[in-house]
Amino acid sequence: MQILRTPAERFADIPDYPFAENWFETDLGDGLIARMHYIDEGPRDAPPVLLFHGEPSWSFLYRKMIPLLVDAGFRVLAPDLIGFGKSDKPDDIDFYTYARHVDWLQQWRRAVEPRPAALFCQDWGGLLGLRMVALDPDLFSCIVASNTFLPAGGKPSEAFLAWREFARSSPEFRIGPLLDRSTSTPLSEAEIAAYDAPFPDEASKAGARAFPALVPIEDGMPGVEENKRAWPALAAFDRPFLTLFGEDDPITRGSEKFLIERIAGAKGLPHATLPTCGHFSQEDQPQTLAQGVIDMARKAGLLA
Repeated sequence: MQILRTPAERFADIPDYPFAENWFETDLGDGLIARMHYIDEGPRDAPPVLLFHGEPSWSFLYRKMIPLLVDAGFRVLAPDLIGFGKSDKPDDIDFYTYARHVDWLQQWRRAVEPRPAALFCQDWGGLLGLRMVALDPDLFSCIVASNTFLPAGGKPSEAFLAWREFARSSPEFRIGPLLDRSTSTPLSEAEIAAYDAPFPDEASKAGARAFPALVPIEDGMPGVEENKRAWPALAAFDRPFLTLFGEDDPITRGSEKFLIERIAGAKGLPHATLPTCGHFSQEDQPQTLAQGVIDMARKAGLLA
């Protein structure tokens, strides 16, 4: 297996992404080390907010939200998961597992910002982030979840099965057009190219191809028992927990009900299903999402 590094020139013309690069050396296991890239904006002593992206995007997805959150008084941290964005990319699909991604993200969190933080998570950012909340609830002051869930077996939807098969077998797996099809707001050619930028060839897409098959949405899959064990602690989370889901997302639409009904901190909050909002809600409703984070942080006493 090789650890690939996307050439820096691929990111030379990224629009509306003026953020400085930051790097963390991640222990991948098996004696392997990879660089994880992350955005770190705002004063270092400001209240922290973590922005976790999902599949197959990267921190570019948060470019519209980051300035709003910095202006509100946050230290904003947005990592690129291993295999995505500017981070290094193992080229072996089988090397990617749910458990490893949790471990890699926990390593970064402990090293970069161990204080209690607000969390915004979407898609796989929620599968990872919500598991981390269950493991260390005191490290999270409030949560805003969008188009995500913490699955523990069951029966997948036809829409998800179609997506999983497409990611596995499609000979043309272009990330930019895929993002464009999953938003209600059309992306520009430059934005589509920005989502393609991390993936110059097929080998670099191993993580993007792997992720859909790792979602533990069927009984017996790896991760099911871990998520079952995580749910009691997640359900007991009694700090503000807001859901802002997109009404145009066929994959997760309706999943917010399980979060609202089961998580203590979700009770009585202004949960919303956002109009003109697809799966990648950060593209369609960045102001509403950022304001949700700001409101929950103020409610939690994290932000003045």
